Parts: sequence; structure tokens; C-alpha cells
Amino acid sequence: MEVILLERVEKLGAIGDVVRVKDGFARNYLLPRKKALRANESNRKLFEANRTRIEQDNEAKRSDAEKAATGVDGKSVKLIRQASNVGHLYGSVSARDIAEALEAVGATVAKSQVVLDHPIKAIGVHEVKIALHPEVAVTVKVNVARSPEEADLQAQGVDVLHQMFEEDAAPIAAEELEPVGETVETGEAAAAEELPTEEAAEEAPAEGDGEQA
Repeated sequence: MEVILLERVEKLGAIGDVVRVKDGFARNYLLPRKKALRANESNRKLFEANRTRIEQDNEAKRSDAEKAATGVDGKSVKLIRQASNVGHLYGSVSARDIAEALEAVGATVAKSQVVLDHPIKAIGVHEVKIALHPEVAVTVKVNVARSPEEADLQAQGVDVLHQMFEEDAAPIAAEELEPVGETVETGEAAAAEELPTEEAAEEAPAEGDGEQA
């Protein structure tokens, strides 16, 4: 299907461009969100008659988005989630979760402005694109962790999973090893002290000898 773009669409074109897209993409995304018109004769005339107004409206929205960007760009949010020992979340972090977390730190962002190719399903610090306008985009950091302490470590650049695996695989220090040889020798020495020697047994008076003497 051919459509006339009413705003800039990434990887497609700018306002007024006539482009060919898949029918499903046009029907499910571009047309219902008023990002484009079907490229028929009547719509071409309609667009040309309103081109100036459309471009002015776009410029005003872009200017507002640039101002809003200063309060969003570089923001960092923490999301505490349950996860397995290898960092896989029991669930996922969605665009809605990120929008709500940003709002909690004073950055108002619509769910539709959070650009996620797929939900976040692992702990770590993830960079997420926020499209405030077709021509204005910023990046925020989403710190997903299993605890506030873990989130603080990740914010400092620590790879908590790598660190945990290193600790599990670390060799036992020499001083932590039990001195097996010494223990055995000590045990034998103790046993030797408890058991009488043959000479001592011969010299020791038999039980009852004292009474007969």
C-alpha cells in the first residue's frame, strides 16, 4: 500500500513523502495513529491544501519535545524484580513499567514513547530509547536488580552476576584447608598416651595383688 506521511517515520521518510509499506503496517499502525494517509488522489489534494498547517503543527510539537527532553535525557530509574540465580527475571519489565518509574522521578513519559524492541527479561543496566517526537529521542538507564543493594552495585558499574560466579569458582585458600596430616598425627599421639605400653602393663600390679600381700 502507498501512503502519504503526515510526520517523519524512522526508516520510511519525512512529512509529505509517498512511500510503499506493507498493508498490515499501514492498517494497524500508520493509519490509525494518524501518521499517514492512503495515497489516493483525493488525499493527495487534501494534504497539499493543508501542508503548511501540518508542517507548522509538527514544528511546534518538535519544539515542545526538545524542551521536555532536558528533563528526561540521561535519567536513571531502579526496578526491583525477582530473578533466578543466573539473572533471568520471573516475568519481565514492560514499557508501562518504565514509563511509571520515570514519572516517579519527575519525568513524564507516555507508554507509547518508550521504545522497546522486546520486554526486558534479565537483571542489569539497560539503555532504553524514549521517542518524545518523531525527530526528538533521548536515552534513559533502567537499572533492573533483585535488591536495592544490588542495584547500587550495578549503578557503580559492577557486574554482579560475573562477580557472583567468580566467588563461587574461587579456589579455597591454603589457610582455609584443614591440616589433615597434623590432625591424624595428633589423633595418633593422643591414642598413644591413652593406651599403656607393654612394659607399663608388665610393671603394673595385677588387680587384687595388693590385698593378697
